[in-house]
Amino acid sequence: MDRRSFIKLSSFAGASVAVSTGLAGCTVSTSANSQPQTNATFTHGVASGDPLKDAVIIWTRAVPTTDSGSGLAKADILWEMASDADFTNVLSSGIVEAKAIHDFTVKVDVAGLSPARRYFYRFKSANNTSPVGETRTLPEADVSSVTFGIFSCSNYPAGFFTPYMEAAKDDNIDYVLHLGDYIYEYDGEGYATEYAKEIGRTYAPDNDTELYTLTDYRNRYALYRTDEGLLSLHQNKPFIVVWDDHEITNDTYKDGAENHQADEGDFYARRAAAVQAYYEWLPIRPPFGTERLEIYRQFTFGKLLDLYMLDTRVLARDKQLEYANYRDAETKAFDQAGFMKDISNPSRGLLGETQRNWLHSSMQQSQAKWQVLGQQLLIGRMLFPVSIFNGVERKAIPAHVHKLANIKRKQKQGGALSEQELALINTVMPYNLDAWDGYPIEREQVLMQLKSIGKPVIALAGDTHNAWHNKLTLKDGTEVGVELATPGVTSPGMEHYLSMGDEKAKTLAEDLPLLIEDLQYCNLHQRGFMTLTVSEDRATATWHYVDVILTKAGKVVNTHSFEIKA
Repeated sequence: MDRRSFIKLSSFAGASVAVSTGLAGCTVSTSANSQPQTNATFTHGVASGDPLKDAVIIWTRAVPTTDSGSGLAKADILWEMASDADFTNVLSSGIVEAKAIHDFTVKVDVAGLSPARRYFYRFKSANNTSPVGETRTLPEADVSSVTFGIFSCSNYPAGFFTPYMEAAKDDNIDYVLHLGDYIYEYDGEGYATEYAKEIGRTYAPDNDTELYTLTDYRNRYALYRTDEGLLSLHQNKPFIVVWDDHEITNDTYKDGAENHQADEGDFYARRAAAVQAYYEWLPIRPPFGTERLEIYRQFTFGKLLDLYMLDTRVLARDKQLEYANYRDAETKAFDQAGFMKDISNPSRGLLGETQRNWLHSSMQQSQAKWQVLGQQLLIGRMLFPVSIFNGVERKAIPAHVHKLANIKRKQKQGGALSEQELALINTVMPYNLDAWDGYPIEREQVLMQLKSIGKPVIALAGDTHNAWHNKLTLKDGTEVGVELATPGVTSPGMEHYLSMGDEKAKTLAEDLPLLIEDLQYCNLHQRGFMTLTVSEDRATATWHYVDVILTKAGKVVNTHSFEIKA
Protein backbone atom coordinates (compact mmCIF):
# COMPACT_ATOMS: atom_id res chain seq x y z
CA MET A 1 0.00 0.00 0.00
CA ASP A 2 1.23 3.50 -0.79
CA ARG A 3 2.11 5.27 2.44
CA ARG A 4 -0.51 7.94 1.83
CA SER A 5 -3.16 5.39 1.11
CA PHE A 6 -6.20 4.96 3.23
CA ILE A 7 -8.37 1.91 3.57
CA LYS A 8 -10.84 1.09 0.82
CA LEU A 9 -14.41 1.11 1.98
CA SER A 10 -17.41 -0.37 0.29
CA SER A 11 -20.82 -1.71 1.14
CA PHE A 12 -23.13 -4.56 0.28
CA ALA A 13 -26.64 -3.43 -0.46
CA GLY A 14 -29.72 -5.59 -0.10
CA ALA A 15 -33.41 -4.94 -0.33
CA SER A 16 -33.68 -3.63 3.21
CA VAL A 17 -30.20 -3.91 4.65
CA ALA A 18 -26.64 -3.05 3.81
CA VAL A 19 -23.84 -4.73 5.71
CA SER A 20 -20.61 -2.95 6.47
CA THR A 21 -17.68 -4.08 8.56
CA GLY A 22 -15.84 -0.80 8.25
CA LEU A 23 -13.65 -2.21 5.48
CA ALA A 24 -15.69 -4.25 3.04
CA GLY A 25 -19.06 -5.84 2.56
CA CYS A 26 -19.82 -9.42 3.45
CA THR A 27 -22.41 -12.02 2.59
CA VAL A 28 -25.86 -11.41 3.99
CA SER A 29 -29.02 -13.46 4.09
CA THR A 30 -32.38 -11.97 4.98
CA SER A 31 -34.19 -15.29 5.24
CA ALA A 32 -36.29 -15.50 8.37
CA ASN A 33 -35.31 -19.18 8.66
CA SER A 34 -31.57 -18.52 8.68
CA GLN A 35 -29.90 -19.53 11.91
CA PRO A 36 -26.29 -19.09 13.00
CA GLN A 37 -24.19 -22.25 13.07
CA THR A 38 -21.10 -20.92 14.86
CA ASN A 39 -20.44 -20.62 18.57
CA ALA A 40 -19.31 -17.10 19.45
CA THR A 41 -19.28 -14.70 22.39
CA PHE A 42 -20.35 -11.06 22.34
CA THR A 43 -17.42 -9.67 24.27
CA HIS A 44 -17.98 -5.94 23.88
CA GLY A 45 -21.70 -5.33 23.96
CA VAL A 46 -23.71 -3.68 21.21
CA ALA A 47 -23.88 -0.20 19.73
CA SER A 48 -25.77 1.83 17.15
CA GLY A 49 -25.01 5.02 15.30
CA ASP A 50 -25.25 7.33 12.30
CA PRO A 51 -29.07 7.33 12.39
CA LEU A 52 -30.97 8.55 9.36
CA LYS A 53 -34.72 8.99 8.91
CA ASP A 54 -34.97 5.44 7.52
CA ALA A 55 -31.78 3.64 8.56
CA VAL A 56 -29.27 3.12 11.35
CA ILE A 57 -25.99 1.27 11.86
CA ILE A 58 -26.01 -1.53 14.45
CA TRP A 59 -22.72 -2.98 15.75
CA THR A 60 -21.31 -5.80 17.79
CA ARG A 61 -18.16 -7.86 18.20
CA ALA A 62 -18.60 -11.63 17.95
CA VAL A 63 -15.52 -13.73 18.75
CA PRO A 64 -15.71 -17.41 17.68
CA THR A 65 -15.09 -19.90 20.48
CA THR A 66 -13.63 -22.45 18.05
CA ASP A 67 -11.45 -22.34 14.97
CA SER A 68 -11.66 -24.91 12.20
CA GLY A 69 -7.89 -24.88 11.96
CA SER A 70 -7.75 -22.75 8.85
CA GLY A 71 -6.36 -19.82 10.77
CA LEU A 72 -9.08 -17.68 9.21
CA ALA A 73 -11.60 -17.77 12.01
CA LYS A 74 -15.06 -16.41 11.35
CA ALA A 75 -18.55 -16.68 12.78
CA ASP A 76 -21.96 -16.42 11.18
CA ILE A 77 -24.14 -14.14 13.30
CA LEU A 78 -27.87 -13.53 13.21
CA TRP A 79 -29.02 -9.95 13.68
CA GLU A 80 -32.59 -8.90 14.43
CA MET A 81 -34.36 -5.54 14.47
CA ALA A 82 -37.68 -5.30 16.31
CA SER A 83 -40.24 -2.73 17.35
CA ASP A 84 -40.29 -4.02 20.94
CA ALA A 85 -37.71 -5.07 23.52
CA ASP A 86 -39.20 -8.58 23.75
CA PHE A 87 -38.81 -9.15 20.00
CA THR A 88 -42.41 -10.26 19.54
CA ASN A 89 -42.44 -8.13 16.38
CA VAL A 90 -39.18 -8.69 14.48
CA LEU A 91 -39.15 -6.32 11.51
CA SER A 92 -36.00 -7.50 9.75
CA SER A 93 -33.14 -9.94 10.27
CA GLY A 94 -30.24 -11.56 8.50
CA ILE A 95 -26.97 -13.42 8.76
CA VAL A 96 -23.65 -11.60 8.73
CA GLU A 97 -20.11 -12.90 9.13
CA ALA A 98 -17.71 -11.75 11.82
CA LYS A 99 -14.18 -12.22 10.52
CA ALA A 100 -10.72 -12.07 12.04
CA ILE A 101 -9.63 -9.70 9.28
CA HIS A 102 -12.01 -7.12 10.77
CA ASP A 103 -11.25 -7.96 14.41
CA PHE A 104 -14.58 -9.82 14.52
CA THR A 105 -16.48 -6.53 14.53
CA VAL A 106 -19.74 -6.40 12.60
CA LYS A 107 -21.80 -3.48 11.36
CA VAL A 108 -25.20 -3.76 9.74
CA ASP A 109 -26.76 -0.76 8.01
CA VAL A 110 -30.42 -1.53 8.62
CA ALA A 111 -32.63 0.33 6.14
CA GLY A 112 -36.36 0.50 5.48
CA LEU A 113 -37.13 1.94 8.92
CA SER A 114 -39.68 4.59 9.86
CA PRO A 115 -38.72 8.13 10.94
CA ALA A 116 -38.57 9.20 14.58
CA ARG A 117 -39.09 5.69 15.90
CA ARG A 118 -37.49 3.66 18.68
CA TYR A 119 -36.17 0.24 17.67
CA PHE A 120 -34.57 -2.67 19.47
CA TYR A 121 -31.86 -4.94 18.09
CA ARG A 122 -29.74 -7.92 19.08
CA PHE A 123 -27.29 -10.46 17.69
CA LYS A 124 -27.20 -14.23 18.07
CA SER A 125 -24.58 -16.92 17.61
CA ALA A 126 -25.31 -20.63 17.87
CA ASN A 127 -24.81 -20.55 21.63
CA ASN A 128 -25.12 -16.93 22.77
CA THR A 129 -27.33 -13.87 22.48
CA SER A 130 -26.03 -10.34 22.79
CA PRO A 131 -27.53 -7.72 25.08
CA VAL A 132 -30.55 -5.97 23.57
CA GLY A 133 -29.72 -2.56 22.18
CA GLU A 134 -32.07 0.39 21.80
CA THR A 135 -31.78 2.89 18.99
CA ARG A 136 -33.75 5.63 17.25
CA THR A 137 -34.14 6.99 13.73
CA LEU A 138 -34.12 10.68 12.84
CA PRO A 139 -37.34 12.66 12.39
CA GLU A 140 -38.40 13.47 8.84
CA ALA A 141 -40.93 16.26 9.25
CA ASP A 142 -42.07 18.38 12.16
CA VAL A 143 -40.43 17.61 15.49
CA SER A 144 -41.03 19.65 18.62
CA SER A 145 -37.63 19.12 20.23
CA VAL A 146 -34.45 17.03 20.15
CA THR A 147 -32.05 16.37 23.03
CA PHE A 148 -28.40 15.46 22.55
CA GLY A 149 -25.91 14.12 25.08
CA ILE A 150 -22.49 15.57 24.18
CA PHE A 151 -19.13 14.05 25.16
CA SER A 152 -15.40 14.19 24.52
CA CYS A 153 -12.06 13.19 26.00
CA SER A 154 -12.41 9.85 27.77
CA ASN A 155 -9.08 8.64 29.16
CA TYR A 156 -9.21 5.09 30.53
CA PRO A 157 -6.44 5.21 33.18
CA ALA A 158 -7.64 8.60 34.45
CA GLY A 159 -10.84 7.17 35.92
CA PHE A 160 -14.12 5.37 35.45
CA PHE A 161 -16.40 6.64 32.71
CA THR A 162 -19.02 7.85 35.18
CA PRO A 163 -20.42 10.55 32.85
CA TYR A 164 -21.29 7.87 30.29
CA MET A 165 -23.11 5.82 32.91
CA GLU A 166 -25.06 8.82 34.18
CA ALA A 167 -26.12 9.79 30.66
CA ALA A 168 -27.20 6.22 29.90
CA LYS A 169 -29.80 6.57 32.66
CA ASP A 170 -31.21 9.82 31.23
CA ASP A 171 -34.35 9.01 29.24
CA ASN A 172 -34.47 12.57 27.92
CA ILE A 173 -31.37 12.07 25.76
CA ASP A 174 -32.35 11.07 22.22
CA TYR A 175 -28.92 10.91 20.55
CA VAL A 176 -25.29 10.98 21.68
CA LEU A 177 -22.71 13.20 19.99
CA HIS A 178 -19.09 12.25 20.62
CA LEU A 179 -16.71 15.01 19.55
CA GLY A 180 -13.51 13.01 19.71
CA ASP A 181 -10.70 11.68 21.89
CA TYR A 182 -12.79 8.55 22.34
CA ILE A 183 -9.50 6.77 23.14
CA TYR A 184 -5.96 7.94 23.96
CA GLU A 185 -2.81 6.60 22.35
CA TYR A 186 -0.37 7.08 25.26
CA ASP A 187 1.52 4.32 27.05
CA GLY A 188 0.81 2.94 30.51
CA GLU A 189 3.20 5.29 32.29
CA GLY A 190 2.24 8.45 30.44
CA TYR A 191 -0.47 11.06 30.55
CA ALA A 192 -3.14 10.84 33.27
CA THR A 193 -1.97 7.52 34.74
CA GLU A 194 -1.30 8.77 38.30
CA TYR A 195 -4.13 6.75 39.86
CA ALA A 196 -4.39 3.92 37.33
CA LYS A 197 -2.87 1.19 39.51
CA GLU A 198 -4.79 2.30 42.58
CA ILE A 199 -8.16 2.11 40.84
CA GLY A 200 -7.42 -0.88 38.61
CA ARG A 201 -7.37 0.98 35.30
CA THR A 202 -3.96 -0.07 33.93
CA TYR A 203 -3.30 -1.31 30.43
CA ALA A 204 -2.69 -4.99 29.71
CA PRO A 205 0.96 -5.99 29.11
CA ASP A 206 0.31 -6.36 25.37
CA ASN A 207 -1.15 -2.85 25.13
CA ASP A 208 0.81 -0.70 27.60
CA THR A 209 3.06 0.95 25.01
CA GLU A 210 2.17 3.89 22.80
CA LEU A 211 -0.12 2.89 19.93
CA TYR A 212 1.43 2.48 16.47
CA THR A 213 0.04 -0.63 14.79
CA LEU A 214 -3.43 -1.84 13.86
CA THR A 215 -3.24 -4.43 16.64
CA ASP A 216 -2.28 -1.70 19.13
CA TYR A 217 -5.28 0.46 18.28
CA ARG A 218 -7.68 -2.49 18.17
CA ASN A 219 -6.59 -3.66 21.62
CA ARG A 220 -7.04 -0.18 23.07
CA TYR A 221 -10.60 0.04 21.74
CA ALA A 222 -11.29 -3.43 23.11
CA LEU A 223 -10.18 -2.30 26.57
CA TYR A 224 -12.24 0.89 26.50
CA ARG A 225 -15.30 -1.11 25.52
CA THR A 226 -15.12 -3.07 28.78
CA ASP A 227 -16.04 0.02 30.82
CA GLU A 228 -19.56 -0.43 32.19
CA GLY A 229 -20.56 3.18 31.57
CA LEU A 230 -19.47 3.19 27.95
CA LEU A 231 -21.09 -0.21 27.33
CA SER A 232 -24.35 1.04 28.81
CA LEU A 233 -24.44 4.29 26.86
CA HIS A 234 -23.74 2.51 23.57
CA GLN A 235 -26.43 -0.04 24.35
CA ASN A 236 -29.07 2.58 25.12
CA LYS A 237 -28.42 5.48 22.72
CA PRO A 238 -27.43 5.90 19.06
CA PHE A 239 -24.07 7.66 18.63
CA ILE A 240 -22.99 10.24 16.07
CA VAL A 241 -19.21 10.43 16.26
CA VAL A 242 -16.21 12.24 14.84
CA TRP A 243 -12.55 11.91 15.68
CA ASP A 244 -10.22 14.43 17.28
CA ASP A 245 -6.46 13.84 17.52
CA HIS A 246 -5.92 11.11 20.13
CA GLU A 247 -7.71 8.49 18.05
CA ILE A 248 -4.48 8.78 16.03
CA THR A 249 -1.93 10.68 18.15
CA ASN A 250 -1.64 14.02 19.95
CA ASP A 251 -1.99 17.20 17.88
CA THR A 252 -2.43 15.43 14.56
CA TYR A 253 -2.33 17.49 11.38
CA LYS A 254 -2.50 16.47 7.73
CA ASP A 255 1.16 15.48 7.39
CA GLY A 256 2.18 14.51 10.92
CA ALA A 257 1.60 15.03 14.62
CA GLU A 258 3.28 16.49 17.68
CA ASN A 259 3.35 13.00 19.19
CA HIS A 260 4.85 11.25 16.18
CA GLN A 261 8.61 11.29 15.80
CA ALA A 262 10.79 10.29 12.87
CA ASP A 263 12.03 7.16 14.67
CA GLU A 264 8.46 5.92 15.28
CA GLY A 265 7.86 4.71 11.74
CA ASP A 266 5.79 6.06 8.89
CA PHE A 267 3.12 8.53 10.03
CA TYR A 268 0.73 7.68 7.19
CA ALA A 269 0.88 3.96 7.99
CA ARG A 270 0.16 4.76 11.64
CA ARG A 271 -2.74 7.00 10.65
CA ALA A 272 -4.18 4.33 8.34
CA ALA A 273 -4.03 1.77 11.16
CA ALA A 274 -5.72 4.16 13.59
CA VAL A 275 -8.47 5.07 11.15
CA GLN A 276 -9.11 1.43 10.24
CA ALA A 277 -9.55 0.53 13.92
CA TYR A 278 -11.82 3.55 14.37
CA TYR A 279 -14.15 2.45 11.57
CA GLU A 280 -14.11 -1.13 12.84
CA TRP A 281 -15.00 -0.26 16.44
CA LEU A 282 -17.34 2.74 16.11
CA PRO A 283 -20.95 2.56 14.85
CA ILE A 284 -20.28 4.96 12.01
CA ARG A 285 -21.21 4.64 8.35
CA PRO A 286 -17.76 4.73 6.71
CA PRO A 287 -17.03 6.80 3.60
CA PHE A 288 -17.92 4.93 0.45
CA GLY A 289 -15.94 4.64 -2.76
CA THR A 290 -12.26 5.25 -3.28
CA GLU A 291 -9.63 5.76 -0.62
CA ARG A 292 -10.38 8.86 1.47
CA LEU A 293 -10.60 10.33 4.94
CA GLU A 294 -13.75 12.42 4.53
CA ILE A 295 -15.50 11.86 7.86
CA TYR A 296 -17.44 15.15 7.70
CA ARG A 297 -21.15 14.68 7.12
CA GLN A 298 -24.62 16.12 7.75
CA PHE A 299 -27.62 14.90 9.76
CA THR A 300 -31.07 16.43 9.30
CA PHE A 301 -33.60 16.49 12.15
CA GLY A 302 -36.72 17.45 10.23
CA LYS A 303 -37.10 21.19 9.81
CA LEU A 304 -35.82 21.81 13.32
CA LEU A 305 -32.06 21.54 12.90
CA ASP A 306 -29.20 20.42 10.72
CA LEU A 307 -26.10 18.97 12.36
CA TYR A 308 -22.73 19.19 10.61
CA MET A 309 -19.99 16.90 11.94
CA LEU A 310 -16.65 18.40 10.94
CA ASP A 311 -13.04 17.24 10.72
CA THR A 312 -10.47 19.71 12.04
CA ARG A 313 -7.52 17.29 12.27
CA VAL A 314 -6.86 14.87 9.45
CA LEU A 315 -7.93 16.13 6.04
CA ALA A 316 -6.59 19.65 5.72
CA ARG A 317 -5.13 21.00 8.96
CA ASP A 318 -1.80 22.77 8.59
CA LYS A 319 0.83 22.21 11.27
CA GLN A 320 0.24 24.14 14.47
CA LEU A 321 2.35 27.19 15.22
CA GLU A 322 4.37 27.20 18.45
CA TYR A 323 5.37 30.30 20.38
CA ALA A 324 8.70 28.68 21.24
CA ASN A 325 9.73 28.80 17.59
CA TYR A 326 9.51 32.61 17.63
CA ARG A 327 11.50 33.21 20.81
CA ASP A 328 15.26 33.72 20.60
CA ALA A 329 17.03 31.01 22.57
CA GLU A 330 19.59 33.41 24.04
CA THR A 331 17.89 36.78 24.37
CA LYS A 332 14.36 35.36 24.84
CA ALA A 333 13.14 38.15 22.55
CA PHE A 334 9.90 37.32 20.76
CA ASP A 335 9.76 37.71 16.97
CA GLN A 336 6.40 39.47 16.87
CA ALA A 337 6.64 40.36 13.18
CA GLY A 338 7.48 36.81 12.15
CA PHE A 339 4.71 35.36 14.28
CA MET A 340 2.08 37.76 12.93
CA LYS A 341 3.15 37.06 9.36
CA ASP A 342 2.76 33.31 9.82
CA ILE A 343 -0.48 33.32 11.80
CA SER A 344 -2.01 35.71 9.24
CA ASN A 345 -1.09 33.51 6.28
CA PRO A 346 -4.39 33.13 4.38
CA SER A 347 -3.45 29.65 3.16
CA ARG A 348 -3.36 28.16 6.67
CA GLY A 349 -6.46 26.32 7.79
CA LEU A 350 -8.19 23.58 9.75
CA LEU A 351 -11.10 22.64 7.51
CA GLY A 352 -9.57 23.33 4.14
CA GLU A 353 -11.33 24.83 1.14
CA THR A 354 -13.26 21.71 0.10
CA GLN A 355 -14.81 21.05 3.51
CA ARG A 356 -15.39 24.76 4.14
CA ASN A 357 -17.23 25.14 0.83
CA TRP A 358 -19.28 22.01 1.56
CA LEU A 359 -20.28 23.44 4.93
CA HIS A 360 -21.29 26.78 3.47
CA SER A 361 -23.25 25.20 0.62
CA SER A 362 -25.00 22.77 2.98
CA MET A 363 -26.05 25.56 5.33
CA GLN A 364 -27.31 27.68 2.44
CA GLN A 365 -29.46 24.79 1.22
CA SER A 366 -30.67 23.79 4.67
CA GLN A 367 -34.42 23.99 5.30
CA ALA A 368 -33.90 23.68 9.05
CA LYS A 369 -34.13 26.56 11.49
CA TRP A 370 -31.11 25.78 13.69
CA GLN A 371 -27.60 25.14 12.40
CA VAL A 372 -25.37 23.09 14.73
CA LEU A 373 -21.65 22.44 14.22
CA GLY A 374 -20.28 19.27 15.81
CA GLN A 375 -16.53 19.75 15.91
CA GLN A 376 -13.58 19.48 18.26
CA LEU A 377 -11.87 22.78 18.96
CA LEU A 378 -12.72 26.06 20.65
CA ILE A 379 -13.70 28.59 17.99
CA GLY A 380 -14.17 31.50 20.39
CA ARG A 381 -11.47 34.12 20.84
CA MET A 382 -9.64 32.94 23.97
CA LEU A 383 -7.29 35.89 24.28
CA PHE A 384 -5.40 35.95 27.57
CA PRO A 385 -3.40 38.91 28.97
CA VAL A 386 0.20 38.61 27.78
CA SER A 387 1.59 39.08 31.28
CA ILE A 388 0.31 35.60 32.19
CA PHE A 389 2.88 34.13 29.80
CA ASN A 390 5.79 36.36 30.76
CA GLY A 391 7.64 34.48 33.46
CA VAL A 392 4.71 33.71 35.76
CA GLU A 393 5.21 30.29 37.34
CA ARG A 394 2.45 27.86 36.51
CA LYS A 395 1.23 27.53 40.09
CA ALA A 396 1.14 31.32 40.41
CA ILE A 397 -1.07 31.87 37.36
CA PRO A 398 -4.43 31.74 39.23
CA ALA A 399 -3.28 34.44 41.67
CA HIS A 400 -1.93 36.56 38.82
CA VAL A 401 -5.20 36.23 36.90
CA HIS A 402 -7.11 37.23 40.03
CA LYS A 403 -4.99 40.35 40.28
CA LEU A 404 -5.77 41.23 36.66
CA ALA A 405 -9.47 40.49 37.18
CA ASN A 406 -9.56 42.90 40.10
CA ILE A 407 -8.14 45.58 37.82
CA LYS A 408 -10.94 44.84 35.38
CA ARG A 409 -13.51 44.98 38.19
CA LYS A 410 -12.16 48.35 39.19
CA GLN A 411 -12.56 49.58 35.61
CA LYS A 412 -16.13 48.27 35.35
CA GLN A 413 -17.02 50.10 38.56
CA GLY A 414 -15.83 53.38 37.03
CA GLY A 415 -12.41 53.55 38.64
CA ALA A 416 -9.56 55.24 36.79
CA LEU A 417 -6.75 52.94 35.66
CA SER A 418 -3.11 53.79 35.23
CA GLU A 419 -1.35 53.26 31.91
CA GLN A 420 0.40 50.26 33.44
CA GLU A 421 -2.90 48.73 34.56
CA LEU A 422 -4.47 49.31 31.15
CA ALA A 423 -1.51 47.63 29.48
CA LEU A 424 -1.81 44.63 31.80
CA ILE A 425 -5.42 43.90 30.86
CA ASN A 426 -5.50 45.12 27.25
CA THR A 427 -2.38 43.46 25.83
CA VAL A 428 -3.59 39.97 24.95
CA MET A 429 -2.62 36.89 22.95
CA PRO A 430 -4.23 33.49 22.20
CA TYR A 431 -3.29 30.82 24.72
CA ASN A 432 -3.96 27.76 22.54
CA LEU A 433 -2.58 27.78 19.01
CA ASP A 434 -3.89 24.25 18.44
CA ALA A 435 -7.44 25.66 18.57
CA TRP A 436 -9.12 28.00 16.08
CA ASP A 437 -7.17 30.88 17.66
CA GLY A 438 -4.15 29.51 15.78
CA TYR A 439 -6.01 29.77 12.46
CA PRO A 440 -7.70 33.20 12.64
CA ILE A 441 -8.02 33.82 8.90
CA GLU A 442 -10.02 30.68 8.21
CA ARG A 443 -12.00 31.25 11.40
CA GLU A 444 -13.09 34.66 10.12
CA GLN A 445 -14.10 33.09 6.81
CA VAL A 446 -16.24 30.48 8.58
CA LEU A 447 -17.80 33.05 10.90
CA MET A 448 -18.67 35.23 7.92
CA GLN A 449 -20.39 32.21 6.38
CA LEU A 450 -22.35 31.68 9.58
CA LYS A 451 -23.43 35.31 9.51
CA SER A 452 -24.50 35.11 5.87
CA ILE A 453 -27.04 32.31 6.39
CA GLY A 454 -29.05 34.40 8.85
CA LYS A 455 -30.05 31.49 11.11
CA PRO A 456 -29.33 30.70 14.76
CA VAL A 457 -25.98 28.89 15.03
CA ILE A 458 -24.60 26.73 17.83
CA ALA A 459 -21.04 25.46 17.63
CA LEU A 460 -20.16 22.50 19.84
CA ALA A 461 -16.62 21.76 21.01
CA GLY A 462 -14.60 19.41 23.19
CA ASP A 463 -10.81 18.90 23.30
CA THR A 464 -9.86 21.07 26.30
CA HIS A 465 -11.43 18.84 29.01
CA ASN A 466 -13.19 21.87 30.49
CA ALA A 467 -16.62 23.47 30.03
CA TRP A 468 -16.85 26.76 28.11
CA HIS A 469 -19.56 29.06 26.80
CA ASN A 470 -18.45 31.70 24.31
CA LYS A 471 -20.05 34.26 22.07
CA LEU A 472 -18.89 33.76 18.49
CA THR A 473 -17.97 37.14 17.06
CA LEU A 474 -16.38 38.58 13.96
CA LYS A 475 -13.30 40.77 14.28
CA ASP A 476 -15.56 43.81 14.32
CA GLY A 477 -17.50 42.42 17.29
CA THR A 478 -20.61 41.30 15.40
CA GLU A 479 -22.10 38.28 17.15
CA VAL A 480 -22.88 35.39 14.78
CA GLY A 481 -23.52 32.44 17.10
CA VAL A 482 -22.91 30.68 20.38
CA GLU A 483 -20.22 28.18 21.31
CA LEU A 484 -20.80 25.44 23.89
CA ALA A 485 -17.92 23.19 24.95
CA THR A 486 -18.38 19.99 26.90
CA PRO A 487 -16.08 18.96 29.76
CA GLY A 488 -13.99 15.82 29.47
CA VAL A 489 -15.36 12.47 30.57
CA THR A 490 -12.22 11.70 32.60
CA SER A 491 -9.29 13.59 31.07
CA PRO A 492 -7.84 16.13 33.53
CA GLY A 493 -8.45 19.80 32.88
CA MET A 494 -7.00 23.15 33.84
CA GLU A 495 -7.15 22.30 37.54
CA HIS A 496 -4.51 19.64 36.83
CA TYR A 497 -2.28 21.77 34.62
CA LEU A 498 -2.24 24.64 37.11
CA SER A 499 -2.17 22.42 40.23
CA MET A 500 -5.33 24.04 41.61
CA GLY A 501 -7.71 22.81 44.25
CA ASP A 502 -11.44 23.21 43.72
CA GLU A 503 -11.72 26.63 45.37
CA LYS A 504 -8.88 28.16 43.35
CA ALA A 505 -10.38 26.67 40.20
CA LYS A 506 -13.78 28.20 41.01
CA THR A 507 -12.18 31.60 41.56
CA LEU A 508 -10.28 31.36 38.29
CA ALA A 509 -13.51 30.41 36.50
CA GLU A 510 -15.13 33.57 37.87
CA ASP A 511 -12.15 35.72 36.89
CA LEU A 512 -11.57 34.61 33.30
CA PRO A 513 -14.86 35.93 31.83
CA LEU A 514 -13.88 39.39 33.08
CA LEU A 515 -10.65 39.25 31.10
CA ILE A 516 -11.77 37.36 27.98
CA GLU A 517 -14.37 39.45 26.22
CA ASP A 518 -16.36 36.72 24.48
CA LEU A 519 -16.19 34.18 27.32
CA GLN A 520 -19.49 33.92 29.20
CA TYR A 521 -18.92 30.91 31.48
CA CYS A 522 -16.41 28.20 32.27
CA ASN A 523 -15.88 25.33 34.69
CA LEU A 524 -12.23 24.39 35.12
CA HIS A 525 -12.21 21.52 37.60
CA GLN A 526 -15.06 19.05 37.05
CA ARG A 527 -15.58 16.15 34.67
CA GLY A 528 -18.94 15.43 33.10
CA PHE A 529 -20.97 15.93 29.94
CA MET A 530 -23.36 18.36 28.34
CA THR A 531 -26.92 18.08 27.07
CA LEU A 532 -28.46 20.31 24.45
CA THR A 533 -32.22 20.46 23.95
CA VAL A 534 -33.29 22.28 20.80
CA SER A 535 -36.88 23.37 20.17
CA GLU A 536 -38.44 25.80 17.71
CA ASP A 537 -37.93 28.96 19.72
CA ARG A 538 -35.03 28.15 22.03
CA ALA A 539 -32.15 25.84 22.85
CA THR A 540 -31.11 24.92 26.38
CA ALA A 541 -27.59 23.78 27.19
CA THR A 542 -26.96 22.04 30.49
CA TRP A 543 -23.57 21.00 31.81
CA HIS A 544 -23.73 17.95 34.10
CA TYR A 545 -20.83 17.47 36.53
CA VAL A 546 -19.99 14.29 38.44
CA ASP A 547 -18.49 14.18 41.92
CA VAL A 548 -15.89 11.45 41.43
CA ILE A 549 -14.32 9.35 38.67
CA LEU A 550 -11.85 7.37 40.81
CA THR A 551 -14.56 4.97 41.98
CA LYS A 552 -17.66 3.51 40.36
CA ALA A 553 -19.86 5.30 42.90
CA GLY A 554 -19.77 8.66 41.10
CA LYS A 555 -22.92 10.54 40.17
CA VAL A 556 -24.05 13.89 38.82
CA VAL A 557 -23.98 16.37 41.70
CA ASN A 558 -24.40 19.78 40.08
CA THR A 559 -25.45 21.36 36.81
CA HIS A 560 -25.32 24.70 35.02
CA SER A 561 -27.79 25.74 32.31
CA PHE A 562 -27.97 28.43 29.66
CA GLU A 563 -30.84 29.28 27.33
CA ILE A 564 -30.39 30.47 23.76
CA LYS A 565 -33.28 32.25 22.07
CA ALA A 566 -33.81 31.56 18.38
